Amino acid sequence: MKTEHAHMTECAAEAARVARGVTAPQLEATATPCAEWDLRTLVNHWVLYTSHGMEHRARRTELPEELIARDFTADADWAERYAAQLDRAVAAWSDPSAWEGTIGEGDSASPAADTAAMLVEEIVLHGWDVARATGQEFRISEEAAAYVLATVEKTAALYRQYEGFTEEVDVPGATGLARALALSGRDPQWSAG
Repeated sequence: MKTEHAHMTECAAEAARVARGVTAPQLEATATPCAEWDLRTLVNHWVLYTSHGMEHRARRTELPEELIARDFTADADWAERYAAQLDRAVAAWSDPSAWEGTIGEGDSASPAADTAAMLVEEIVLHGWDVARATGQEFRISEEAAAYVLATVEKTAALYRQYEGFTEEVDVPGATGLARALALSGRDPQWSAG
């Protein structure tokens, strides 16, 4: 749990840094690596699931409808609010008991550590999407990238089944984050320009 939580903390801090680099005009109509989403739609998804969703998962509570329907980017200080919510989410996962047992019910229940890994995967993949769409880089350590890659390797087939990932992009020799991106159907060379 300690190593995994350290990766979560690192990736959340990088997501907050990238969010602070998004300008208001970019939210209006900027294309993203997620072809069906413009930047505002992507950012709202990212904020909801990687900060609020991450805290609610740690606490085993449901996301309230008010949050699901909210346009987080309508607030001028959305990036600062996102950073603060990421801090709360990471703090919720600092309790070792958050990593124990399962999250969800019935057929959708999964080990808490797997859920946490998928949340970190979401932070990084969509963080990279936001970074690329806004001319930034998403930078994480090789260790965190290896953790994300291992998660993408475990989840890729399932995500493709539910259209969360597209087909793998062929990037010969890709390793770490680039390999995780390619496996999730993202072109590591994608650019908005």
